[in-house]
Amino acid sequence: MALIKLHGVSRYYGEGNTLVKALEGIDLEIEKGEIIALLGPSGSGKTTLLNIIAALDVPTDGEYFFREQEVPDGNVEKMTTFRRENIGYIFQFFNLLGDLTAIENVMLVQQFIGRGNKESAQSFLDTVGLNGLEDRFPSQMSGGQRQRVAIARSLAKKPKLILGDELTGNLDSETSTVVMEALIKTCQDDGVTTIFVTHDSALTRFATRVIKLDSGKIISDKKIAFDEE
Repeated sequence: MALIKLHGVSRYYGEGNTLVKALEGIDLEIEKGEIIALLGPSGSGKTTLLNIIAALDVPTDGEYFFREQEVPDGNVEKMTTFRRENIGYIFQFFNLLGDLTAIENVMLVQQFIGRGNKESAQSFLDTVGLNGLEDRFPSQMSGGQRQRVAIARSLAKKPKLILGDELTGNLDSETSTVVMEALIKTCQDDGVTTIFVTHDSALTRFATRVIKLDSGKIISDKKIAFDEE
């Protein structure tokens, strides 16, 4: 059973002479446990596709099924519930609360979903290599460390799907590798499906599948073995 199915999904903005076809007729199936890199030039539709999968945006046309159930379309409350129960989203700019420590940022998410405790939050920080940094505030951490807190926070939700939008976009190549290794190892260990948007083709080595978009359409879809050079 596919985790995600998109049938004929399009997303248009504006009308008439200002009409922009951000996505057009996307058909896509994603299996549980896949790690997918979305590539494409600026304006190709990568982030729009990610936001539709996250139920942050609504398709103009087409259908979106998650675990064989149609995803709520246009109902804000139901879309919010869907995201809370299923999605972990990692942002480019971390989105940590500056007045909370690393462990408090993780615990806050656990409180929202009604499960977890300090020991559990600590285990997620340990998983991404932040043992000993749990009491630091974001301002006391490097960019890579803050992004790993963001990953731990998303994983603490126990999501079925992790989404990342240019999650290493503000990091140097060495730090990007550390962050991606922490994310992918944890997702592999827990069988969490992962989709990340990137402009950096070097990061495709972390993926099991690479999907390229251009002008709102899928132009390439390739499965990759982890040991492939």
